[in-house]
Amino acid sequence: MFVMKLPTAATGSAQDSKEPYLGKFINKFNSYHHQVSGHVYAVDQYTILIKDFSYDGEGTDTFFWAGSNNRPGPRGFILPDEHDSTNVLQRYHNNDVTLTLPQDKKLSDIKWLAVYDLTVQDTFGDVYIPEGFEAPQPQSLTSLSRRGHGVSSGQIRIIDSKTIEVKDFSYDGTGGEVYFWVGVGPQPSSKGVKVPDEYGYVNPLRRYDKEDVLVTLPGEMTIFDIKWLAVWNVDEKQGYGWAIIPDGLNIPPSLVEIIPMKTKFPNCEQLHKDLQIRWSTHGPSITMELAAQIEEDEYVAFGFSGSQTKTQMLGGDAVCLKVLDVFKGVCPDEKVGGLSNFQFTSRSREDGITSFQFRRDFDTRDEGDILVSDTEGAYIIWAIGKLDKDLKPTFHRLYPKHNIKINFNRKPEELNCQAFTSVQHPKRKPWGPFHFSDINIQKITARLGPSGGMRGFTGTTGQLSSSLAWYLHGYLVPEIYLKRGQTYKFLVEGGKNPADPEFYHPFIITDDPVGGYGQLDEEARREIRVLAGVEFTRRGKPQPTAAGRLCVWKHQDTGDRRLDDDFSDFKRFRNSLRLHCEGGEAAVLEVTPNNTWPATVYYHSYSRPHMGWQLHIVDELPVLVGAAAPGAAAAAALTLTALLALAIGA
Repeated sequence: MFVMKLPTAATGSAQDSKEPYLGKFINKFNSYHHQVSGHVYAVDQYTILIKDFSYDGEGTDTFFWAGSNNRPGPRGFILPDEHDSTNVLQRYHNNDVTLTLPQDKKLSDIKWLAVYDLTVQDTFGDVYIPEGFEAPQPQSLTSLSRRGHGVSSGQIRIIDSKTIEVKDFSYDGTGGEVYFWVGVGPQPSSKGVKVPDEYGYVNPLRRYDKEDVLVTLPGEMTIFDIKWLAVWNVDEKQGYGWAIIPDGLNIPPSLVEIIPMKTKFPNCEQLHKDLQIRWSTHGPSITMELAAQIEEDEYVAFGFSGSQTKTQMLGGDAVCLKVLDVFKGVCPDEKVGGLSNFQFTSRSREDGITSFQFRRDFDTRDEGDILVSDTEGAYIIWAIGKLDKDLKPTFHRLYPKHNIKINFNRKPEELNCQAFTSVQHPKRKPWGPFHFSDINIQKITARLGPSGGMRGFTGTTGQLSSSLAWYLHGYLVPEIYLKRGQTYKFLVEGGKNPADPEFYHPFIITDDPVGGYGQLDEEARREIRVLAGVEFTRRGKPQPTAAGRLCVWKHQDTGDRRLDDDFSDFKRFRNSLRLHCEGGEAAVLEVTPNNTWPATVYYHSYSRPHMGWQLHIVDELPVLVGAAAPGAAAAAALTLTALLALAIGA
């Protein structure tokens, strides 16, 4: 497997292949003076779009002006411009301008929109709202029919031209190759198109239990291109439930940005809404192009599975850890004595899409590589995640959770991809940080658990996360206040088997906010002060001292780490987990902070960075006000006693 980072340059622009749906057409501007022109659309009952608007800017005191009189005049009100400003209008030349009515106004409250000069009381151009005009708005349909596997729903709402909301959706998740499916014709059929789920995955649908699901139509497709939405089994060629989409819907246009697909390759598979693999074969080799919609601080990884029977990261060059000076896990070829056989040919970034072209032989003749059959399918792996400050990949935020098998020498060739779409999602508040302090508690349990997506470790610390993080007394990376001169015992249960790189995490305390001391070279170690958890041999070689049995909070079989951000608070998230402990005992790390300790130190894993957070070293423990359960506020302040009362399984 190889990992790709963004090129630094970005050039080019996209061309739409067809006219987009802009809303309900009102009319063209009537032009009287100053070259006013444009086509006016109702986006919804509060929003107006002027397409290709022009005005020479030569008016004295000119504004967008609207009113309810029979014709434009001094009685009316100003509409702020596209920048929400009420300044005098400047020059426009074929600009697209979006205007929002004031909060107390709807489109049904006005009869006209004008470009009007208040000083000379003259109309430079106007458009009239037809009598009885109905602005676009979301439309409600009936619920899904019930045809099997527990499929049911509440009302289906068409939010805009690309978005469908399925209220209270249920499906038992046992149907196999089952997808959201859309198409034309009087009823669902196998001639439909697969629709990504609410997270952009094109996986078979998971189990749902009365959940509200937003489905975004792929590529350039709009609601006007389909006649039904179904829950469809591809293998059995039958629907487990569907709803018919009526004609003539008066709905708002979508705000989803469409970026047309541009490729010269004859084959393409959509791995995720934001990721495509394209390729062609030439004799013994495969030429591929990986196209990804990623941010400038992200990476995309792709490779062949470490298993011949399923999609599996292990063995696919995805993660590489050094345990006791030996590389373990899934490492690049050069780290384990093999050869890197992916040959890069080009890379580019255009319209927010990063593309890499590379070549690989079906048979590389490297014992460390996966043999790719030129007659049968090969299981593949992929991932998307953030780069750290050193431009190295951190744990992925997107990855497949089902088997993906592709025949790279298939006949006939197929393009099974859509245009990329870009949707702005609202930023969710983090669950933490959690602060606590209690003079009566001197024993603190330290266990492992999932890092909790963007609302968990990353939201609390502002750092990129590993797959795991420390849970102290059952809480995800809390900030703990320790008193100087008082002795504390950390009961460490982070795993003690050095041969298991995923679950070997001795507990250490240093002045370094990142962690992973055991992964650093000697020069980097010299910059870090180790306060507890590491001993040094006579030759200066570090050895961790606090490696106890493994206790880890895990997702249940029906859980999915990719959905962690959906939990509104940490308590609900932790209630969805189960604690698994191996036999044995905890390691005890005894510490007594003294006057030489800095005011802020950090607890970490010896083996991996980005797993722990802050310890505050104080002369007197503060009384934290506002004790509450996690999630009740952006920064919950708790005593250790309150934490113990709330902690589950601790």
